[in-house]
Amino acid sequence: MLKRIAAILLVVLSLTLTGCVSSKGTGLKSYVDTGDGYQFLYPNGWLPIAVSNGPDVVFRDLIQQTENVSVVISTVAKDKTLADLGTPTDVGYKLSKSAIAPSDSGREAELVNAEARESRSKNYYILEYAVKLPNQERHNLASVAVSRGKLFTLNVSTTEERWPKVKEAFEKVVKSFSVY
Repeated sequence: MLKRIAAILLVVLSLTLTGCVSSKGTGLKSYVDTGDGYQFLYPNGWLPIAVSNGPDVVFRDLIQQTENVSVVISTVAKDKTLADLGTPTDVGYKLSKSAIAPSDSGREAELVNAEARESRSKNYYILEYAVKLPNQERHNLASVAVSRGKLFTLNVSTTEERWPKVKEAFEKVVKSFSVY
């Protein structure tokens, strides 16, 4: 009888723990916004937070609350493509000046890397920034895409100190971003 109860408890515990991890063993969960037409993976253990007058969605780490991922949607002319907005470096520089470290924000952003990639016949720019705040240094990765007259920007951010620990997961997050 005790063996049977122990076996049942073991099965329930195994199923519970399996449900806490994504199916691919990456430690990432899926977020899909069918209304706006985008999706991405985000780290397990991150929770959505309510924001107004800003990003479309924000998730942040339950423990490391300064780590977050967000999606911002802006409008562009319907006939514009990502290439029409400029090269990855051009777009990365413009994004740093308009969103990541606008003048009078007290922040500085250095574009560390900018590259183009294609996924499912859509073009994306992957941008990497070193960001200096008055009291903190941060590391940001962004994925930018244009679809249906909208500019989609996914941004994932952490402190520079934690960057080496989360780099691989954050790269998976930005590469998982897709628009349709």
